[in-house]
Amino acid sequence: MEAPSLDFKSGASGSPQATSDELPTYAHVQTQKQQSGEGSGAGLAREHHRFLEGAKGKKWLSMFVKSRASNAASLPVFFEGDTISGRVEVDLDKAESSKGVTISIRAGTTFVGQDEELFLKEEQTLWTGSKLTGKYSWPFSFTLPKEVSVKDSDKTGIFRLPPNYTERASPAYIDYKLVVTVRRGFLKVNQTLVTSFGYHPITLPEKPSPLRLLSYSDGSSLIGPEGDPEGWKVLPEKKIKGTLFNVQEVEVNCTLAIAAPLSYAVGSAIPLIITLTGDNTQGLDVLASPSAIQLRLRRGMATGSEATDDNGARRTDNYFVEECGTAYFWPSDESETAPNKRILQGELEVAKTLKSSFKFPKLTIRYALELLEFKAPGFVANEGSSPVLLKEQVTIASRQIPGLVTHSYAPPGYEKSQNVDYNKSLGLLENGNQRFLGHHHMG
Repeated sequence: MEAPSLDFKSGASGSPQATSDELPTYAHVQTQKQQSGEGSGAGLAREHHRFLEGAKGKKWLSMFVKSRASNAASLPVFFEGDTISGRVEVDLDKAESSKGVTISIRAGTTFVGQDEELFLKEEQTLWTGSKLTGKYSWPFSFTLPKEVSVKDSDKTGIFRLPPNYTERASPAYIDYKLVVTVRRGFLKVNQTLVTSFGYHPITLPEKPSPLRLLSYSDGSSLIGPEGDPEGWKVLPEKKIKGTLFNVQEVEVNCTLAIAAPLSYAVGSAIPLIITLTGDNTQGLDVLASPSAIQLRLRRGMATGSEATDDNGARRTDNYFVEECGTAYFWPSDESETAPNKRILQGELEVAKTLKSSFKFPKLTIRYALELLEFKAPGFVANEGSSPVLLKEQVTIASRQIPGLVTHSYAPPGYEKSQNVDYNKSLGLLENGNQRFLGHHHMG
C-alpha cells in the first residue's frame, strides 16, 4: 500500500494545476460552445480530474466534476442554475484510519492580507467509518442557491450569488471552491483536495423601446430622442466654456443622450448622441471633431462595510476605478441643416470580457458612463472646470435578451477607438494577486 503522506502532490489531468486567472468569462464559454457546435443541450460536457498523489506518484484521492469549460485542463465553469455533479474516488492499498470523507462547496470574499470570509458552505458526507482501505467511488451533486443570506453592515440581507471575481491586481476576490476533505481524527492533519471554479449568474438587460427594436429588426437608422423619447435618457445640458486659439472666449452648450433603458449586455454597443449648440460656429466646429469627445465606460469596485450603499463614502482605500471602454463618434447628417448646431452619433462597445454588474456585501461592482473634458487643438477649458462633465450610472448584464440582435451603426470603414487594457486599472494595487489555491491541509 502507498500511504498518503504529508509530502503528497496535487494536480490536474492533462496539464499542471490551472490558476484562477485562467477562469474563462461567461461570454468566452458561450463563444466556445457555439464554435464547437455544442448547444445548451450539451451543457456540462467537459470532465475535469483533480487528484492527490502519494510519495510514489500513485493517485490515491481523485475528484471528477463536469462543467461548461472548453478545456478539461482549465478550471471548471458553471452558470446559474447548473447542477454541479461528479464523483470522488479513493484508491488505497492498505487500511488508513479516517473519521470520514466529505465534499463541500465553499464561496467567500478575500481581501489582500486578510482571511477569507465565507458566505456559502454546503457539505455532503460521502463516507463515515474508522478504517479506509481499497477502492471507493462516491457520486456527489450540488445545486447552488440563487440567493444567500449575508450580513451587510449591521443587518442581514438576502443577496443574489455574485460571480467569481479573480482579476489580476485586484485588492479583493470572490472565490468558489470544491473541497474534498479526508478527516484523519484527533491530533492528525486533515487532507484536502481543492479546485476553484468559475460561477456566472445569468443577468439580462431591460428590453429596448419598441421603436429601437424595430430599427434593430429591419436595419433602419435609430430614431433620436425627439422621435423616440422612450428610447433615450437625455442628461441635463452642460455649458462648456473656454478659450479658442488664445484669443476667443467661447461658450458651447452640450447635451448627451444615452440609449435607454440604461442596461446593456456584454458584447453589445451603447448608442449615444451628443448635441452641441452655440453662436460661435468656429468653436462648434472645433469641439464637434469626433476626436475631441472623451466619453468613457468606467467600472467602480466598492469594498468594505458600505459597498452596497449607493451613497456610501468613497475613499482611495475602499473604492477603485478603472476604464473599461471608450466611445467613438461620427457626424450626423442632421448637422448639415442647422448652422448653430452640431449633432454627433456615437457608440461604446461593451467588451465581452467584462464582469456583469453586481451588488454584494464587502464587494460591489458598478459601471458609469462619464463624459470628460473636451480635448481639441486650440481649445483650453476655463480653469476650475470639472474633469467630468456628465456622469450616468449604467448596468452591465451577462447575456443578451434571447432573440435580440443588435448591431453597430458606425459608418463603413470608420476607425474605432481602441479600448484600454482592463488589467491596467486606476487605483488598484500593483501586487494584489496574493492568492492561495493549494490548501491541502485544512483544519
